[in-house]
Amino acid sequence: MLFDYTTVSATGIGDTITEVLRRADAMVDRIVDPGVTFAFETTLSVLEDISDLLATTYGQTAFMGYVHPDKEVRDAGNAAEERLQKWGVELVFREDLYQAVKAFASTPDGKALEGEAARLLEFTMRDFRRAGHELSPEVRAEVKKMTERLVELSIAFQRNIDEHRDHLIVTRGDLTGLADAYIEGLEPGDDEGTLKIGLSYPDVVPFMENATRRDLREQLSRKFNSRAVDTNSGLLEEAVALRQQIATLFGQPSWAHHQLEEKMAKTPEAVHSFYRSLIAPLTEKGRDEIVVMEKFLAGDGELGPLQVFDFRFYETQLRKRDYGVDNVAVAAYFPLQQVVDGMLALTGEVFGLVYKPVNAATWHPDVITYAIHDQETGELLSHFHMDLFPREGKYSHAAAFPLVPGRLLEDGSYQQPVASIVANFTKPGADRPSLLQHSEVETFFHEFGHILHQTLTKADMVRFSGSSTENDFVEAPSQIMENWTWRPEVLRRFARHFETGQPIPDQLVEQLTAAKNLNIALNSLRQAQFGLLDMWLHDDSQDKNVESVLRRSVEVSLFPFHEGTFFPASFGHLFGYDAGYYGYLWSEVYGDDMWSRFADEGVTNPDVGREYRREILERGGSRDGMDLLRNFLRREPNNLAFLAKLGIGTESPS
Repeated sequence: MLFDYTTVSATGIGDTITEVLRRADAMVDRIVDPGVTFAFETTLSVLEDISDLLATTYGQTAFMGYVHPDKEVRDAGNAAEERLQKWGVELVFREDLYQAVKAFASTPDGKALEGEAARLLEFTMRDFRRAGHELSPEVRAEVKKMTERLVELSIAFQRNIDEHRDHLIVTRGDLTGLADAYIEGLEPGDDEGTLKIGLSYPDVVPFMENATRRDLREQLSRKFNSRAVDTNSGLLEEAVALRQQIATLFGQPSWAHHQLEEKMAKTPEAVHSFYRSLIAPLTEKGRDEIVVMEKFLAGDGELGPLQVFDFRFYETQLRKRDYGVDNVAVAAYFPLQQVVDGMLALTGEVFGLVYKPVNAATWHPDVITYAIHDQETGELLSHFHMDLFPREGKYSHAAAFPLVPGRLLEDGSYQQPVASIVANFTKPGADRPSLLQHSEVETFFHEFGHILHQTLTKADMVRFSGSSTENDFVEAPSQIMENWTWRPEVLRRFARHFETGQPIPDQLVEQLTAAKNLNIALNSLRQAQFGLLDMWLHDDSQDKNVESVLRRSVEVSLFPFHEGTFFPASFGHLFGYDAGYYGYLWSEVYGDDMWSRFADEGVTNPDVGREYRREILERGGSRDGMDLLRNFLRREPNNLAFLAKLGIGTESPS
């Protein structure tokens, strides 16, 4: 039974959290009761029940802070998230709970655990160690206080981004280069004859790609990359300092050293080595790519060098000139519902799934819901929601949220997972559907990879359910999905003109896919810029001034620093992916490696698809990411497909 989101209210969220935390406290009391015999059922099993309770409650309360149309409810959701996270911090710092689990671990039954149960015990004991239970009580109290403060900072940081309001005021005459459909979708300004360019992606991206007025592109870029600067700059500086203080208390050189213990990379040096292997050859290619676009710039009578606010515009011009690809024209072949239908048909065929629309009581009329069934057995596996259009106060990027975790229940049945895509695609107009640029199609497939990971899980434990893997592996099942959006045989299945119904012309498909790696060096260097900004803020580098680190990281991108902007204030990944943003590029290596099996054996090969579902998607985090890769690839993972895509050589596998 899906949760009825129409019953949610601000008061109800607060009451629910109070009752759930009361129940969770009672469950912990059972674990630490001195009269209880230490066993799996009385310790780890109860902790699993608590995890399930809190995760499901998150999906009914805290999640509303990201999507609910009522600000009062969003505020209550944010408050709920803070209460849930702080309760979780309190839990892992409890000495009596640590002693109870430690005592069970020392029993013959504890030592004899196997499989996921043994992994759960190992990870739980690691959690306790990382909470400072091997430190003095005084130091542990300091760590707890700072950890709780980081929870507060994280929630406030994201709320400030989502609630930030600003726009660029223009007239119709300022919009040369923009499509009529785009202009018609803009909100009117306060003064007659003016229009607002907002800071949501459907407003910003087409403007930066097509607006011929360089001065206006600069102004919009400045506003977009200065979001929440007044409110978030101080929060970020405080968070960086607190993280370093916690690492120091654990005897670690840096927060990155502390965090990477739980990731595939293990050490900051491994991350820096990864970047070093890429940046030099990408820089050489990237400089050549800039030269090509600067010729466009000079042809327009503009002075160089190429600026960051020029990049999307001149890349679009280059795409048109050299590949005959007009992003706006291409979007006419990707009406949203056709993309949804095509994506579901493709993944259903490849992974052995059947999707059925469901009438569900959701938080907004725009939300649509599907049930996922197994193709062979007809078994109902899970559900997912899709909330795809921007609105005031909503989460401003694209993400997948787990709402109910999959897990094996005591009666032997399996709890069906629920998840939701949250995105910000162009809304339908009065006379046309939502039309996605190809980059939005790619984003959609990426996020659906997370949904499949979260909803097809067969992990026994909540701890390892769905996308609960190492953070630098978690993006691999979403990165691999992007590859299907570049295959001509896939695009021809569902890309049809929204007016004529004609399939996308073969020539346009060939041009589009030929342009896949346009400016791949500059785009990869931009990813490296973000990852190195994050890593330099959190490793043992001496300079922790955010402005200074920002300028250092921008040098990697090969673009001049855009004076007057402060992008980190709206870079939400600095909370949650702190010392982990490198994982996007790192995971791309593994996503490309896994894709190589589809490329070799058939991109719609159901045998490979079902093996991928079984070995990667269903297992979640129940085994280390490297083991999952070996099982699916049937060999040691390597970076050859990744390097070949970047066009920087095929050195020996690593």
